[in-house]
Amino acid sequence: MTFNYKRLSFPTLLLFLGLAVISCAEKKSETSQTETTTKKTSEVKSDQKNILFFGNSLTAAYGIDQEDGFTGLTQKRIDSLGMDYRVINGGLSGETTAGGLSRLDWFLEDKPDVFVLELGGNDGLRGIKVTESKSNLLKIIDKVRSKFPDTKIILAGMQIPPNMGQDYTGEFTAMYPAVATEKGVTLIPFLLENVGGIPELNLPDGIHPTEEGHQIVFETIWPYIENAIN
Repeated sequence: MTFNYKRLSFPTLLLFLGLAVISCAEKKSETSQTETTTKKTSEVKSDQKNILFFGNSLTAAYGIDQEDGFTGLTQKRIDSLGMDYRVINGGLSGETTAGGLSRLDWFLEDKPDVFVLELGGNDGLRGIKVTESKSNLLKIIDKVRSKFPDTKIILAGMQIPPNMGQDYTGEFTAMYPAVATEKGVTLIPFLLENVGGIPELNLPDGIHPTEEGHQIVFETIWPYIENAIN
């Protein structure tokens, strides 16, 4: 499955690409609220295990209620199974791999038993050198492992529109399996499988999934989460 650009009309594709830039500068107030909520929920019983989703606006469930995003749906599924795990939403709208690397320490105050790394999409939309993005992803994984060697790490792969050229697009897509292989982490090949580029499953900006879209994303990631916690 690749990003279904053929279903987008030319004006819609232009809107998609234009709003991609906007997505990298979304309101700080939403960001602050997300991180404050995360911090407030950090005071839990010491024997509870943590699943940390560390990413950008996709993780943050931009445009919908956070509980209806794929992280919130993960918590609901875990609760329904009676499992003692807390899902932490470390999503920050507009985040890049470099920004993620710089703020990671704050989220590593408590051990993540499962660490889901969902970054890089904004790098691709900005045309940041793939070598730089890859280096940052490797460093993030190294930092997590250095502090918590037993943490299970899952890397969420991403694809981008071809506006940066086929060579860049191909190099970007190949970055994720390369990182996963180099570091021996679990790879979700494409986070937005069956969602990306499908208008009815995304908000009017053409970038962020609707509630229905997030449900599909959740079904894509759940087998990987389930395998990590069993």
